[in-house]
Amino acid sequence: MSETSPVQRRPSGELEASVLAALWAAEGPLSPAEVQSTLGRRLARTTVTTILTRLHHKGAVSRSRAGRGFVYSPIQDSAGLTARRMRSELDKQDDRGTALARFVSQLTSEDAQLLRSLLEGAGDRAP
Repeated sequence: MSETSPVQRRPSGELEASVLAALWAAEGPLSPAEVQSTLGRRLARTTVTTILTRLHHKGAVSRSRAGRGFVYSPIQDSAGLTARRMRSELDKQDDRGTALARFVSQLTSEDAQLLRSLLEGAGDRAP
């Protein structure tokens, strides 16, 4: 019996991150073929289309008709997407207080100070 090496899989989210990076760097909306070209054609166009469709269903990109297909644009920048993901994870928790406490306990002192400053500033903007 011969041994074969397992197929090397990309880390979860790597393809989505690459596609989003291409969209963020673009001057405007891109078609799947344009995203594929930007990524150096190392992915099949059908794979790029599938990733863009998944990102659209997740609310990370918008799409509009262009001929018979679609062109895609990011809805938020990288920081906005990270914030949205953090919020989504927090929304999944039954015990939000514990989740937030654990998050805060793992912050560096610099990040904790930044968070304090941001929260103090948010209080100034409250209605």
